[in-house]
Amino acid sequence: MFLLVRLWLGESDAIFAATLYAVNPYHLVIVYWRSAFAELLASSLVPLLVLLLWKSAEGERRTTVPLGMVLAAAWLINAPAAVMIHYSLALLILWFAGKKKSLKIAWTGVFALVLGACLAAFYLLPAVHEQRWVEIANAVSAGSRPVDNFLFVHTTDPDHNAFNRIVSWIAVLEVVVILFAAILGKLWRQERRELWKAFSVWALACCVLMFPVSLFAWNLLPKLQFMQFPWRWLLCLSLIFTVFVTVALRSWWQRSVICAASILIVVLSWRYIQAPWWDTAADLREMQDNVITGAGYEGTDEYTPLGAEPSVIDKNARKVTVAGPAHAAIDVLHWDAEWKSFSVQMSAADQVALRLFRYPAWRAFVNGREVETTARDGTGQMLVPLSAGLNHVEIRFVRTWDRAAGGWISILTAAGLISCAMWRRRAG
Repeated sequence: MFLLVRLWLGESDAIFAATLYAVNPYHLVIVYWRSAFAELLASSLVPLLVLLLWKSAEGERRTTVPLGMVLAAAWLINAPAAVMIHYSLALLILWFAGKKKSLKIAWTGVFALVLGACLAAFYLLPAVHEQRWVEIANAVSAGSRPVDNFLFVHTTDPDHNAFNRIVSWIAVLEVVVILFAAILGKLWRQERRELWKAFSVWALACCVLMFPVSLFAWNLLPKLQFMQFPWRWLLCLSLIFTVFVTVALRSWWQRSVICAASILIVVLSWRYIQAPWWDTAADLREMQDNVITGAGYEGTDEYTPLGAEPSVIDKNARKVTVAGPAHAAIDVLHWDAEWKSFSVQMSAADQVALRLFRYPAWRAFVNGREVETTARDGTGQMLVPLSAGLNHVEIRFVRTWDRAAGGWISILTAAGLISCAMWRRRAG
C-alpha cells in the first residue's frame, strides 16, 4: 500500500495509507472475530495487483512476470481471496483496456493469468483434480452458502446473525466513507481521474456482489460460490476505502475523524453485538486435550471422502481392529501422517478396519504385495483384506499423477523464468 500511494502522494501520506490499510475495520474483524490469518495475508497482494495494473496501463513494460507471481501467491495463500483477486483483475483489465483502446494490457493480464496458474500448479492441479474425491459440495451447505451471507440477511442461527450484523455495518461504514471522500475531494475532477473512476466501478461491483440482487452472478460465474461469504469482497473494498481517504481527505483532522469512526464501530460491535471470541477456556482445553490424547478434532465436511460420515465414528477407536468375526493379534509398529505399519496374526481370512479414511492416494501392501482396499459403509474407514496367518501390512500415502504433474509444471515454469532473467542480464 505504501508503494502504491507513493506513486501519487508524498511519503507521509503513503505511511498513513499503509497504516490505515493494515488496521482498517475489516482487517480488525478478520483478526479478532474470524482469526482468518491466511485471508489477512492475502490482503497484502491486493495493492500489488493494482500497482502492477496501473503501471501496465501507463505503458510500463515487464509487468507480466511480477503480476503472474502475485496471482500465483494468491492461490498459495488463500483460495477464496484468489478468486476475488482474479475477478478483480478481469474487471480492472477490461476497464483500462477499454479506456486506453488497447489490447496490450489485456494480453498482459492473460499471460500473467497463465503464468500464475503454472507457478502454482503444484497446488492448483491437485486442488482441482482431487475435488472429485471429497464432498466438496458441503463447502456451500446451509450457513456457508452465499444466500445465507449477504449483508443484513437473517438466518435461524443467532450467532451467525450477530456476526452478519457486525460485518454489514462495517461494509456500510466503508461505503459511506468512500462516497463522502469521492464527493468532498472531487476525485472525478482531479488528475488521474480515470484511475479514480476505475476504483469507483470496482467499488460498485464489490457492493452489488454483497447484496441478494447479485445471487444470479454467484450461481453463474465459475467458482464464485466457493467464496461462500459475499462480505469477503470487503477485502477489495478496504483498499478503495484506504486510497480514497488518503487521496481525497488531505487534512489530518478529517483523517482522524474517519479513523475514530472506524475504531468506534468496531468497539461498539464488540460491546453490544458479539464478543470477538465465543469459545471458552474449557473449549480450548478440550481441543488441546484431544490433540494430546490422539482423539483429534472434527474436520470440515467438505474434505471428507465421498460416502464418509465422521460424526458416527468412535473417537476412541483403535488404530487397527478386525472388521469381522475372526480373531487376531495386532501389533502396531509405526503410525504417522504418511506411513503406517503393523502386523496381524489372523485366525481366519477377514478384513481389518483402520482409523483412517480411504482417500485414493493411500496404497496398502500386505506381505509386500499391493492389495485393493474398500471403505466401510457409513463411516468411510479403510478396510484391508488379510489372509489367515501372519500378515505384515504397510499403508503409504503416495504421490498421485496430479501432484507429480503439477509439481513438474511449477518447476519447469520457475526454471524458465530464471533462465530468461539470467539471459536478459547477460544480454544487458
